Amino acid sequence: MSLTDLPNIDVNELQPIDIASLIGTSDPQHPPKILVLYGSLRERSFSKMVAEEASRLLRWYGCEVRTFNPSGLPLPDDADVNHQKVQELRELAQWSEGMLWVSPERHGSMTSIMKAQIDWIPLSLGGVRPTQGKTLAVMQVSGGSQSFNTVNQLRILGRWMRMITIPNQSSIPKAFLEFDDNNRMLNSPLYQRVVDVCEELVKFTWLTRGRAAYLTDRYSERVESAEQVSQRVNQKSL
Repeated sequence: MSLTDLPNIDVNELQPIDIASLIGTSDPQHPPKILVLYGSLRERSFSKMVAEEASRLLRWYGCEVRTFNPSGLPLPDDADVNHQKVQELRELAQWSEGMLWVSPERHGSMTSIMKAQIDWIPLSLGGVRPTQGKTLAVMQVSGGSQSFNTVNQLRILGRWMRMITIPNQSSIPKAFLEFDDNNRMLNSPLYQRVVDVCEELVKFTWLTRGRAAYLTDRYSERVESAEQVSQRVNQKSL
């Protein structure tokens, strides 16, 4: 990703990630794999614009980035898990080492489109948790004054999915004022916070991905066999 694709960046202050200070010699060296989800299907979607802006930044920081288009994803439990869009989302979730979730705030909360994507990502697949130990950054856009309802809810979901949710976050109020006619985010403190979040997500991904298995290793699960774990997390009734 060239800086020419980031016209509102101060080239003197955008710094590459100091990878050597974050990893050990035996840690993975390949570019971090980041999955980006956004929560709107509008033709001019501000959450999608933020997702695209963040994706450019993440690529500049050296990440491999993939974005899931939620169009055509059925409601949870309204289709079989073999549905093409469901399989696409689940494969991306397994592929990723970190995620960025960007949702509009609608009626004081995240959109149903955002929640549906997260609901289709299983907490477990035969005892294997596809999100456990992966990093997560959260952002939201609002049509009105600044709110943190949605990022707070996304954080709760990140914890529930056993993800390492980074401290920084972005909330963009009156998002319709923050983009030009080319759908690029204007230079402002709000844009700078988006850069901050992307930078921090990359740092935390480099820092933790080689240690994710150890960080999420739990006593309660060590005393169970793999078969017992599979039976417990896939039980049909409680």
